Amino acid sequence: MITLSVNGRDHSVDADPATPLLYVLRDDLGLNAAKFGCGLGQCGSCMVLVDGAPVVSCVTPVAALEGRRIRTVEGLGTADDPGPVQRAFIEEQAAQCGYCIPGFMISAQALLERTAAPSDAEIRDALHPNLCRCGTHMRIFKAVRRAAQAMQTADAAGTGQEDAR
Repeated sequence: MITLSVNGRDHSVDADPATPLLYVLRDDLGLNAAKFGCGLGQCGSCMVLVDGAPVVSCVTPVAALEGRRIRTVEGLGTADDPGPVQRAFIEEQAAQCGYCIPGFMISAQALLERTAAPSDAEIRDALHPNLCRCGTHMRIFKAVRRAAQAMQTADAAGTGQEDAR
């Protein structure tokens, strides 16, 4: 048994220690936002946050994650109460097919948690591990800018990161 802390809850999982986190998230925990893309850690569709850093879950064994905080797109907000990054992606209509969007959201969330007002170059650098074959890169870029502004406004209003998720 391996205990994983996912989206603020501990889960005991009976899995081979070499099992990629992506499979445990989807098959054991029913968290389906992270997607199987290339299976090689090269497209970013499976991206999740581990201790605040983006990690490709398709090549990360669960044995490496015990005692670490894992956050998926499901942990950023809900359909009824989306987090600022999720809300910005919706408002900018950043998704076309949507397959890659959870990975982009995770990369954006990681960036905005460490850099409140990122430059265009920092946004491009943070999103560079993620691939979108539909070509909505400019909308994704605008969504990250919008989320940054929303998170800064929440911080300035004193509602802080907790309310801004």
